Amino acid sequence: MKRIGVLTSGGDAPGMNAAIRAVARTALYKGMEVVGIRRGYNGLLNGDVFEMNERSVSSIIQRGGTLLFTARCPEFKEEAGVLKGVQACKDLGIEGLVVIGGDGSYRGAGDLSSHGIKCVGLPGTIDNDIASTDFTIGYDTAMNTVMELVDKLRDTSHSHDRCSVVEVMGRRAGYIAVNTGVACGAVEVLCPEKEYDVEKIIEKMQASRKIGKQNFIIIVAEGVALDQPNYSFDLAKYIQEKTGIEARATILGHVQRGGSPTVRDRVLASQMGNYAVNLLEQNIGNRVVGIRGTELVDYDIQEALKMQKPFDDALYDLTKVISI
Repeated sequence: MKRIGVLTSGGDAPGMNAAIRAVARTALYKGMEVVGIRRGYNGLLNGDVFEMNERSVSSIIQRGGTLLFTARCPEFKEEAGVLKGVQACKDLGIEGLVVIGGDGSYRGAGDLSSHGIKCVGLPGTIDNDIASTDFTIGYDTAMNTVMELVDKLRDTSHSHDRCSVVEVMGRRAGYIAVNTGVACGAVEVLCPEKEYDVEKIIEKMQASRKIGKQNFIIIVAEGVALDQPNYSFDLAKYIQEKTGIEARATILGHVQRGGSPTVRDRVLASQMGNYAVNLLEQNIGNRVVGIRGTELVDYDIQEALKMQKPFDDALYDLTKVISI
């Protein structure tokens, strides 16, 4: 394989730049040409591409976001859009493609692979909701960002004897919520994987207050109430009415996507980018890269999309035990 492309798709995640850097420099080291594709599959369809060299990825490993930008591409969900993408790859001489993103990005890579374009997917999403890997690129950084912000909120909650209801990202998964809940000493964690009873949360808060607890943190994953856009604010209001404890809601939002990636995300992204190019060098496509324990692995794209990721029940139960 002499010429490959690389793109980022879907939501951005810290560490994507480290992955792009590893892909480009590994490929160049092996004597391949590298095409950078801007704005995901949109850029592929519209010819928004450029030739990459060693200096194209200088001083980006520490930057959040993505050098290649990212965008949604509804056109690529249709067969006509996929065929247009296949032709674009052929016109550009792209023999293999590294796609960095989530499940939606994987589906696009799978469609291209079915038409002969060898694709390798890398898991770039802060939600950690890709079942074919233990950790996704950006997940560790997002959790550390949440932890830092919640720690700051706790300072003011402590000063005012207040309850802070903090909504974090996680549309379909509560991994950020449960981990930061443990790390920040949350009295309760609400996530899509677990049923909860608001009245029992209130009872717990009242019992804790009787033994001297003055401030409270409740972590809510956004996926708990997607059909209720003001859920966290309504929850805070209800808690205040029932307990008499001043309660405020804070939605952290897209700040969780930004920032300089952690060591863990930089190393993971670099390893995965290198691994992807090694697969393409062997003319292996239709794969996604993941990590199991400390070992890098790869799976058939369609197999990976069918996998179900288990929720860490033990970690969730721990929040109940140590959040008195």
